[in-house]
Amino acid sequence: MSRRTAFFFDEHCLWHSAGQYALTLPVGGWVQPPAAGGLAESPETKRRLKNLMDVSGLTDALKVRSASPATNEQLLRVHPQSYLDSFRAMSDAGGGELGDHAPIGPGSYDIARLSAGLAIGAVAAVMNGEVDNAYALSRPPGHHCLPDQAMGFCFLANIAIAVEESKVRFGVERVAVLDWDVHHGNGTQEIFYERDDVLTISMHQDGCFPPGYGGLHDRGHGAGEGYNLNIPLPPGSGADAYRQAMVEIVIPALERYQPQLILVACGYDANAVDPLARMLLSSEAFRDMTRQVREAAERLCEGRLVMVHEGGYSEAYVPFCGHAVIEALSDVTTNVVDPMQDFIALQQPRGATAAFLESAISGMAEQIS
Repeated sequence: MSRRTAFFFDEHCLWHSAGQYALTLPVGGWVQPPAAGGLAESPETKRRLKNLMDVSGLTDALKVRSASPATNEQLLRVHPQSYLDSFRAMSDAGGGELGDHAPIGPGSYDIARLSAGLAIGAVAAVMNGEVDNAYALSRPPGHHCLPDQAMGFCFLANIAIAVEESKVRFGVERVAVLDWDVHHGNGTQEIFYERDDVLTISMHQDGCFPPGYGGLHDRGHGAGEGYNLNIPLPPGSGADAYRQAMVEIVIPALERYQPQLILVACGYDANAVDPLARMLLSSEAFRDMTRQVREAAERLCEGRLVMVHEGGYSEAYVPFCGHAVIEALSDVTTNVVDPMQDFIALQQPRGATAAFLESAISGMAEQIS
């Protein structure tokens, strides 16, 4: 049976631009400027996802909405006014480097407020009972952003802002945030590291970004001890490793915590052809993880699940991954066929490598549980 799924989208989120880059490096010296800007975090992956949804008919099965930008009051629950003022001033002046790997352009402040607003709107629609679950196509992303520092293409902590709004507006006492972006959700971790009212779980490529970080033993501090889980997976882990981590670590952690709302930092950069990571997931792996977390939400918190778009930098393949996620979220099937599924399946770890990964993940599960 299909679900009532909302899709939060706004064309203006695709207008954030930050100048000439070659993936993550400013162009200059030895590299010819790319014709289309070149920054890995471009609007094309998101636009092509939305286009695929439109031509497949999936959009017609969803409740498509936009939302108002996050207010200053909502932002101040996570970010200090001094940071917001600096962000706005640089944006109004035409842009620059707001933080580590965090370039902005003219208008980026207002677009980031809208990106956070989409996440807030998605949570509100679910908590109000208007829909069963929701997806926010937020851009720019947010999970690397610290309270007072932009990082890794992220300028406002979209999910953290939406979590705080859920507490103030709806009285939610326990929220779980699952981050399966291939890069560690360091911003979300820091914001909630000393709190037990938010369970944070990050499943990421070990050492990828922030560079060198894995975080297996970082479990929270003070009241938050035990409420932060990191699952650093070796490069090239593949679909079976992610499935095992979901079954042995993620879902049991959700079962123990009994959240009233689940949010997913839904990055697609663990896909097999992403330029900024070295994992081997196909669209079917993302579909499977979505199904697992949707079923957990239906058991634990009346299906209250919100997916917020994060990373993913393959213009050709992110659309298939996102389409599979939204199909699984809404329980709607279209005629779209992933043209790379069989090719990626042949690249999956096997033999001794697969056995090593299975043992490593079981070891992590023992340490975390």
